[in-house]
Amino acid sequence: MRKAGLGKRIRREVRVRALLAALPIFSRLPHRAAVALGAALGSVAWYAVPRHRRLALRHLALAFPERSESWRRRVGRASFANLGRSALELCVASRVDLLDSVTMAPGSLEILRSLHAEGHGVVAFSCHLGNWELLARRIASAGLPVATIAREANDPRLTALIDQGRRSIGIESFWRGKPGAIRRIVEHLKAGGVLAALVDQDTEVAAHFVPFFGRPARTPRAPADLAVRYGTRAILGRIHRVAPSVHQVVIERLEVPEAADAEERSRLLTAAATAAIEGAVREHPEEWVWMHERWRSQP
Repeated sequence: MRKAGLGKRIRREVRVRALLAALPIFSRLPHRAAVALGAALGSVAWYAVPRHRRLALRHLALAFPERSESWRRRVGRASFANLGRSALELCVASRVDLLDSVTMAPGSLEILRSLHAEGHGVVAFSCHLGNWELLARRIASAGLPVATIAREANDPRLTALIDQGRRSIGIESFWRGKPGAIRRIVEHLKAGGVLAALVDQDTEVAAHFVPFFGRPARTPRAPADLAVRYGTRAILGRIHRVAPSVHQVVIERLEVPEAADAEERSRLLTAAATAAIEGAVREHPEEWVWMHERWRSQP
């Protein structure tokens, strides 16, 4: 991975220090106030960060060419507001009653408990929709053994904050590239655990190119590889905001496809998960991260 330039490193350091300084203040806010302030800050960012605004509009035009420019601007601005809401919501997450603020769609928890009870482990595909950090926390709060595959943040201080928040509710993080991470992932699955992974971003990992909004998108393949190799069950887990401070989790089973070889089964499962994610994003486009360069790499 290329090292960031000096200017970028300075801007990143300023942002991290500002966040660390503001965190004690944000963490004392009531839940509703944090959500409202986050939405306001996200809306300001829409106007204050033109590069990311342009990226969001370009990606919305690729995904929804049939929609009007005004619709795309409205959705893009709403996605920035949602990201702000989610960020400040995490600042107060330790004081949020997950059972009240994060509901489970009918049948979702039953699907997950049933698959977990089979004892083969569960690979949970997910995406950057809604407040995805609360998704894993809600599942863990139901008493299920949850771990995540994740990339460390650009700053170790932020990684430590994320890890602390997850561990506080019993979620273990397996950081990509860390010594022993693969062994611990396999042990977690063999013990029947739930392993969650976000697969809707173009990152520097082994990947399949599968369709996303009609275009090839470089998609992490490790979750599908694990499901195929170890015979685990597979699900799609997603969350969306049904009110300013209320969310709903939806769980659906993904069938591991039959194919002649493991490579093709992995590709087909990755494609099936990505198609399900696309469907969720189409339902709630204002909650996805349109500023991410999803189609940056092409085959």
